[in-house]
Amino acid sequence: MRRLGYHVDTVRLNVHGFDVTPEIENTLKEFFDKKEGGKRYYDLLFSFDYFPNISEVCNKYNMPYVSWVFDCPHYTLDSHTVNYIVNKIYVFDKVLCKYMRDKGVKNINYSPLGVNDIRLRKLCKDMDEETGGQIIYQHDVCFLGNMYDNEYNFYDQVQTLPYALKEYIDIVIEAQEMIFGHDMFTDEKAIRDTHIDELSKYIKFENSGKYELDYGRVIRDILRKKVTVNERRNILTEMGKHFDTVLYTMPGAKKIDGVSNLGIAGYFDKMPKVFRRSKINLNITLRSILSGIPLRVLDILAAGGFLITTYTEEIAEYFIDGEELVIAYTPEDMIQKVAYYLEHDEERKQIALKGQEKVFEKFAYTNLLSRICDIG
Repeated sequence: MRRLGYHVDTVRLNVHGFDVTPEIENTLKEFFDKKEGGKRYYDLLFSFDYFPNISEVCNKYNMPYVSWVFDCPHYTLDSHTVNYIVNKIYVFDKVLCKYMRDKGVKNINYSPLGVNDIRLRKLCKDMDEETGGQIIYQHDVCFLGNMYDNEYNFYDQVQTLPYALKEYIDIVIEAQEMIFGHDMFTDEKAIRDTHIDELSKYIKFENSGKYELDYGRVIRDILRKKVTVNERRNILTEMGKHFDTVLYTMPGAKKIDGVSNLGIAGYFDKMPKVFRRSKINLNITLRSILSGIPLRVLDILAAGGFLITTYTEEIAEYFIDGEELVIAYTPEDMIQKVAYYLEHDEERKQIALKGQEKVFEKFAYTNLLSRICDIG
């Protein structure tokens, strides 16, 4: 933002939940009340992800609020506050954007996510200078991401599903693992509204009245999360049988035979180094992202990492398969492509280089923020 010529000040808030507290309102009001030359000093408040309590305060004091959402699902978007006229909300998934607009939310827009090209160019340059201009690889195959095999795997916490219903849902979950790019949970041939109605009898949610949740969508997302749990573990299990494979993930993840769990990699420093120094990085997209480009895809490519990713519509739209990254269409396809590219070093390096060039050209923050922060 500063490189674009904006004056930027950072406000830090203690946010526990999404209710307005006196501390939040008073802290923001101090910024909102600042004036220069008789005019309000700040043009807008910006956040990554959407916070209903921030929107409430911005609406009260008529301060434009710009939010750029990188989570999916992001259920705070179901808050009644999203329709406040002060809001300008961006989401990175075209299917989600259409869903919200169909619900009547007019101030929601689409934008892919972005990267800090200046920071990552320098980080890559500094890393390579440490090794005489060469990339010294630490890993053959790397997956960095959440396994979700903990308290966030809500489907496995439901103990009371009737046998016939659970058996059918499990069959659909298993079938979905085999198909990238098609969502079976919105396909009436696979999951009908009657299935969702039956599941809703056993999967309960607290209704605070502050959100206009589509509970059918929430249940579908719980099933999508279960698919993600299964396929990440199953794909990594197969990778561990054939290749030197490592996992960077949150504490508490269950052990996978043949895969070394190396713990957490910090976002700003260690993570891009891991991506750059892995021969092959995997992206196994969270299934609740129905069409968008996950931030992890951009992070890997911006660090100069070679990427094999599961298919989504927007990945295929923005990137050339086999030239800037490699798209897998089934779990077996992913295994086969990992084997191929481990044996073709120069081809792999050229694809990684072109992928990085594409991300710096199309997804740099300075290319995206001028539009996102335009409140005229």
